[in-house]
Amino acid sequence: MTQPDQPGRFRAFGPSGVPRYRLDGPDGAPLVVLGPSLGTSADLWLPQLPELARTRRVLRYDLPGHGEAPPTDGPFTVEDLADGVAALLDGLGVAETAYAGVSLGGGVGTALALRHPSRVASLVLCCTSPTFGGPEPWRERAALVRREGVEPLAATSPGRWFTPGFAGAAPYVAMLRATDPGGYAACCEALGRFDATGRLGEITAPTLVIAGELDVATPPAGHADVLAAGIPGAALTVVEGAAHLANAERPGPVTAAITAHLDRTAKGSVR
Repeated sequence: MTQPDQPGRFRAFGPSGVPRYRLDGPDGAPLVVLGPSLGTSADLWLPQLPELARTRRVLRYDLPGHGEAPPTDGPFTVEDLADGVAALLDGLGVAETAYAGVSLGGGVGTALALRHPSRVASLVLCCTSPTFGGPEPWRERAALVRREGVEPLAATSPGRWFTPGFAGAAPYVAMLRATDPGGYAACCEALGRFDATGRLGEITAPTLVIAGELDVATPPAGHADVLAAGIPGAALTVVEGAAHLANAERPGPVTAAITAHLDRTAKGSVR
């Protein structure tokens, strides 16, 4: 058993396209996979880890070029990332898992639930959207990062990710500064191509949608509410006083909402 306060060591797994990951929590416990947002690493989920890892096996992964994961060769889609998570589950011998993701990580969860519905026993979509605004703004951001690196975005990220009064932004900005520009740019381009709006009704996993009340990147209106209305039976929780990285800014209510949802719905374990 890996103790919750001693995060597991990252391991490379499988062929190119399968994410780097960490496992924490009791061996054989029900599994939950946690997906990070653009510009952050698996450590985005550290505020939730102690509580989740008390009773669950927790798998956190890094996006290409983020955290300890190398960038990939060539472009990829959000659907490719979802297939990588499914391949990782295959290698671990996991038939079914719960999944929670923030922003891009939430898009990966949506794609996973659509492409591999039998694998997703429970779904949490946090501060995310069925579509992220179309390709052109993301192409422009990708071009900026390839030209100038991630620093121009790191300098302005607190205003995109948190409310003005939040004092704990520094560790998350550091994650962005450590991100490979090519990996970040490729994730931007994947976000620009993603649109699951017309397929939300096909999702069968019990779903909780979590939104930050003051999120300017994926506001509750037009993003979280579209997910909650489109996914059959989905519930919506809006976290007061939180912006885009709500799990970091308001960890208490976000953790409580996730654990309550998983306790009602999730099964599956790591062999």
